[in-house]
Amino acid sequence: MKQIDGGITAVSGVRAAGVHAGIKAADAKDVALIVTDTPATAAGVFTKNSVTAAPVLVCREHLSDGQAQAVIVNSGNANACTGEVGMANAQQMAVATAEQLGIDAELVLVSSTGVIGQQLPMDKVTDGIQTVASALSTEGGSDAAEAIMTTDTHPKSVAVEIEIDGTPVRIGGIAKGSGMGAPNMATMLSYLTTDARINPQTLQTALNRVVDDTYNLLTIDTDRSTNDTVILLATGHANNVDIVAAGENYETFCEGLQFVCTELVKMLARDGEGATKLVEVQVIRAKNRSDAEKAARAVAESPLVKTAIFGNDANWGRIMMAIGKSEAGFDPYQVNVYLENYQLVKNGMDAGYDENRATALLTKDSVLITIDLCAGDAEITMWTCDYSYDYIRINADYRT
Repeated sequence: MKQIDGGITAVSGVRAAGVHAGIKAADAKDVALIVTDTPATAAGVFTKNSVTAAPVLVCREHLSDGQAQAVIVNSGNANACTGEVGMANAQQMAVATAEQLGIDAELVLVSSTGVIGQQLPMDKVTDGIQTVASALSTEGGSDAAEAIMTTDTHPKSVAVEIEIDGTPVRIGGIAKGSGMGAPNMATMLSYLTTDARINPQTLQTALNRVVDDTYNLLTIDTDRSTNDTVILLATGHANNVDIVAAGENYETFCEGLQFVCTELVKMLARDGEGATKLVEVQVIRAKNRSDAEKAARAVAESPLVKTAIFGNDANWGRIMMAIGKSEAGFDPYQVNVYLENYQLVKNGMDAGYDENRATALLTKDSVLITIDLCAGDAEITMWTCDYSYDYIRINADYRT
């Protein structure tokens, strides 16, 4: 596997663009379009929030046959909690995009992100769709990555090339997300492309598997968005042997997809609202995966842990508190806790660590906390960030 440039448009048969349409108050790109040359095999995973935005409902309906050819996205307005008008607007986005591309509206997927509860300015959206369609390019992935951002500070894009039976296959991805992030789809939109030949059922199975091990293990602030969407389009241009079921080729494909999504998750966590650090919480030797996730989530979501990390304070008592409330099964007097490879806690008690050394480890822009529960052989890694003063400022001022 090798990492390559180009993001989603590194994949053969994919064009993209991102433009400014005036949906955002600032002069920033806010409409993105991703298009495949011909109808692609498609899969999607969406928010589990019962307050579900209109575009998500449209996507679910349009993906029922496992095919799509375009994804239209606006940022600056979530089109959530907008009733029948919002649903009609989401459908109109698909129709307007289809008209510009000369394809069936059912082949268009729709996403929105931004402020909840406001109707889309459809005149600006429609004009933006016309503009973005005329700007499509095989080098437009970076513009699309920029146009889907909300409070993100920079675009997020990754691509890799793998080999399936000796045939080069590419996988690319972009994502946005900075706040309102929790497991079971963090606050994000992510669009993935591949030129692999793979059938719809297998593609969906692969996406579900990888999402569970990446996006669903990302948490910024425990809040689950109304609009979370991951879409994967497979053009089939690589002409590899068809992937139709589990096996060596399927595992190779999943490995590439896992790499792309993991890198995007790290970017999302590092760019959490007001974040100064990427924080990885690794739980090892848990009784089972469920317990591993419970313990990791409790630590990754603890405001006390996250603020201590921001302050470079090796307050390991907060970590012990968090895993203790997680309901995971373990003996507190067998737990070990490490910063990178430096032990803070031994058998549930102070390991006699040097405070200055621990502080130095916490001043890095990437912090790894490893928790050894000594209860089994299951392990898991979650990704989060610290809480800084700016998290409050950003969210207090979000609509103003």
